[in-house]
Amino acid sequence: MNALLRPAPEEFSLSRQDNGAVRVRGLTRRFNGGPPILDRLDLAIFPGEFVALLGRSGSGKSTLLRTLSGLDPVSEGQVFCPKGQAVVFQESRLLPWKRVWQNVVLGQDKGKDGRDRAEAVLKEVGLSHRIDAWPLTLSGGEAQRAALARALVREPEFLMLDEPFAALDALTRLRMQQLVAALWSKHRCAVLLVTHDVDEALLLADRAVVLDAGRIRTDLKIPLDRPRHHADPRFVHLRSALLESLGVHDD
Repeated sequence: MNALLRPAPEEFSLSRQDNGAVRVRGLTRRFNGGPPILDRLDLAIFPGEFVALLGRSGSGKSTLLRTLSGLDPVSEGQVFCPKGQAVVFQESRLLPWKRVWQNVVLGQDKGKDGRDRAEAVLKEVGLSHRIDAWPLTLSGGEAQRAALARALVREPEFLMLDEPFAALDALTRLRMQQLVAALWSKHRCAVLLVTHDVDEALLLADRAVVLDAGRIRTDLKIPLDRPRHHADPRFVHLRSALLESLGVHDD
């Protein structure tokens, strides 16, 4: 095994009282009595840590995220997540009959300061000029910024990003990556980013975790200073290591 890659630890140093920590122990998830999608999975994400989750299609990435977010039940194993959590999906999931600011504070006790809170977080994501826009008038990148604002207005301790840039063009995707990096640097919540993009994982995360057949195959630390650059020899080396763990040879 490449020296940079290590199996996920079997024991966690985190205690149940660690605020903002995410702990998964022995998680197994199967459908209709079939083979496990997640197979006795162990994972720990520390408060403020940015973790990228990679793997081939069917490896269990989305199933894990759905379980952590409470969308899927836990029948085998243990999962501990902060109460304050938010999810941004690949689709922005904005309600077309509500204006942007109303979508941002959707489901919250808006009160008199609802619009003010929405405006503040929309400013953070560079979308304050679209506060009264209808969602169907937004570009793809603007819609994802609104979805990010809707997550951030909840001030989550744990933010889950499920391939949020997959449907965007290359330039917009790069801008969104830069935005997420800046927002994480400011807010420092724990983040789990599900992605198929190795470069995206290396640009953003502290660790890259590779799932294979429902178990963690490798866990790669990314000890690079931010901002990161593709031309950095260390970036190139880490990229090769990650591709190797995914079964891709970077010739």
